Amino acid sequence: MNSGSNNGSADAGLRGAVVGDTRLSSINGEEGRLIYRGIDIHDLARESTFEETAYLLWHGMLPSRASLAAFRADLGARRELPAVIEDLLRTLPATAAPMDVLRTAVSALALFDEKVDNRSRAATLEKALRLTAIFPTILAAFHQLSNGRKPIAPKRDLDTAANFLYMMTGKTPSESAFRVLDMALVLHADHGMNASTFSAIVTAATLSDMYSAITSAIGTLKGPLHGGANEGVIHNLLEIGELDRVPAWVDAKLAAHEKIMGFGHAVYTAYDPRATDLKALAGAVGAAAGSTKWFTMTEAMERAVWERKRLYPNVDLYSACVYHTLGIPTAYFTPVFAMSRIAGWCAHVMEQYEDNKLIRPRANYVGNRGVAYMPIDQRDTDIAV
Repeated sequence: MNSGSNNGSADAGLRGAVVGDTRLSSINGEEGRLIYRGIDIHDLARESTFEETAYLLWHGMLPSRASLAAFRADLGARRELPAVIEDLLRTLPATAAPMDVLRTAVSALALFDEKVDNRSRAATLEKALRLTAIFPTILAAFHQLSNGRKPIAPKRDLDTAANFLYMMTGKTPSESAFRVLDMALVLHADHGMNASTFSAIVTAATLSDMYSAITSAIGTLKGPLHGGANEGVIHNLLEIGELDRVPAWVDAKLAAHEKIMGFGHAVYTAYDPRATDLKALAGAVGAAAGSTKWFTMTEAMERAVWERKRLYPNVDLYSACVYHTLGIPTAYFTPVFAMSRIAGWCAHVMEQYEDNKLIRPRANYVGNRGVAYMPIDQRDTDIAV
């Protein structure tokens, strides 16, 4: 039994592999830069809105005031949860993970779309609008139901961030709270060929429907090494409890060779540009809430990890602090990520459909060769091969 491999070798995790061309977003990991359609992420986060960013990603242009108003109205008109989906949510365990609920609801939505397999530009845009509009409603509805309350109907006239906070709490959020979450949604809307986007386009490349592609993406984002990392960050902060315990906690984690969530990135070797804006947001939202405890603890963790490991923070470190201070339950941190990234996922699926080619990489076989088959009658035990 000889071991061996095919010609060539594979880089772990497909690092550096190029799957195709895109006009949507680009990352310069060495310089810590991110652009959407050529526009710097800092400009979009500070000057734009989530709705305008989604329009930019889908249409390749910055909307006029009239076009943006029409786009906001289109989203608002599609927020209501179909009765059959609300009934489905009522049957799910109250203890279900919201990401699992979101994945299930999106898959079910496909069953009630008569044009589910229509991949024309008009049909895919309609699906993108529907999914982007209804993600927050699904999440907020399940939040209420799982706590024994009736879902709060969405408001058509609010932006995505404000409407989500309203449906979660029953109160129209302050302008500062809305703006903080809106900026976070802009920062998370797209990020090159990340794991969940890759999952989406692999599914779309088979000419499967958009709901299937987005379901694939949700399942991928759920993982703690992708979108789930922000939940790990807040769990760590709550475990530490107090500012003066941060350095010792970091030392203990590193001594045990355990990963500290919120640090390092597969692409960035410089400071994650999204973390720059989220850090400023975290400080501002803490000050507005009257307590900067979680922000100062996060800053202390950043310093401690940098001093010991020279690792930069990624987008998850300060997003956890922002969401926690806004009062968003920890189990909904990753779903909020999905609520933003749906804009990018839909954009990539549409781009894939426009110039499709089946994505079919090969694996580098490193197993044995020339293994003789032994008939089962000759086997008294399991035979290792």
